[in-house]
Amino acid sequence: MSGPRRSAADHPPSVSLPRGVQLTTLDNGTRVITEAMPHVCSATLGWWVGVGSRDEHEAVAGASHFLEHLLFKGTRRRSAREIAEAIDAVGGEANAFTSQEYTCFYARVLDRDVGVALDVIGDMIREAACGADDVEAERRVVLEEILMHLDSPDELAHSLFCEAHFGGHPLGREVLGSEASVRAVGRDDIAGWYQRHYQPDNVVVAAAGNVAHDHIVAGVRHALGEHGAPAPSSPVRTAPGERGHGVAVRSRPTEQTQVVLGGPGLARGDERRWAVAVLDVALGGSMASRLFQEIRERRGLAYTVGSEQAQHVDAGTFNVFAGTNPSQVGELVEVLRAQLDDVRQQGLSDEELARARESLAGSIVLGLEDTGSRMVRLGRSQITGTPLLDVDAVLARIDAVDHDAVAEAAQAVLSGPFTLALVGPVDDVDVTALAEHCAAA
Repeated sequence: MSGPRRSAADHPPSVSLPRGVQLTTLDNGTRVITEAMPHVCSATLGWWVGVGSRDEHEAVAGASHFLEHLLFKGTRRRSAREIAEAIDAVGGEANAFTSQEYTCFYARVLDRDVGVALDVIGDMIREAACGADDVEAERRVVLEEILMHLDSPDELAHSLFCEAHFGGHPLGREVLGSEASVRAVGRDDIAGWYQRHYQPDNVVVAAAGNVAHDHIVAGVRHALGEHGAPAPSSPVRTAPGERGHGVAVRSRPTEQTQVVLGGPGLARGDERRWAVAVLDVALGGSMASRLFQEIRERRGLAYTVGSEQAQHVDAGTFNVFAGTNPSQVGELVEVLRAQLDDVRQQGLSDEELARARESLAGSIVLGLEDTGSRMVRLGRSQITGTPLLDVDAVLARIDAVDHDAVAEAAQAVLSGPFTLALVGPVDDVDVTALAEHCAAA
């Protein structure tokens, strides 16, 4: 490589970065973003690749996650054991995760060992072997992970919700793929996926901790060598169309029935996301929330109850969830829908709004106390194209959420029509009666 195409200081004025954050784009398109935390003795580095499960066609469903596993199996100069030993030898830890829209490989090490992490993970990204024997060995591991997922009713209920809500769109598929797709995908399919998407212009390297930006840039340049030149390798994505609604059921011989009720949410860049985040906290994000107090504390219908949202580049979901005795499913769903309607129609009290804002603000600040969360914040912003705000700007946006903003957010995400997913004993459940709770407001 010939060096960086543009340094952080060379970025146009429209590119505003928080204090302590620097961004460089290399000649081959790889972006390197760092945040200095000089008070710590460690660093977390993440290599983000802009491809995930939504980019797969059905025949290779699970390919992104399969490849995430496979990169740890070895490179042209390191075996799987040598990858593990290199990180273990410096007391570090390395792992990875795959989502619908990106894959991340990361390592946490002492600041003096940043070079080791850069070299090892950079080698995995650049020179993955994708050997036929490794593919077959890891296929068995991935199949075991799928079985583990199928044995987790609460996880399965959320997967069923997404499947029913998004219909045939790839966002409705499980990130792991299915048993059938993982058994069918071949070594050439996986290697082709790697060659197409693990290109430099589709990679972001994020580092947070006691790091020097120029050192990280030099390490990335050294790790990647002459790995490619700028070329379009980012996936072309299609937004989901008509959303599904109604009741989806999967029978399982468990003690509880897991319930997920939800509908469309917001896309990642929607400015209303701050109000929805506050609404999420007030509705089901804490022990003081509406759902916890009404469903667990007052009625004793569930042990676990809450709400959550998921945001993608062009779509989102918002849902509430709980697990209960099969005989109480009807009552639980009725109460869940009643709470959604009440918040949409009546809004939050002054006390609820103030508490939710403070709770959200506190959780965000506390979540940025470690290098790992800081790295994720940096990497996710770059790989998804989401503006990176400093903490004060984030807190100001949360503080600006008022009753009108919450009312608008509630109309957007709590009006339905809704999808209801049930996993567990369902023989005695009146699905027809439950479907009435899925109707639009």
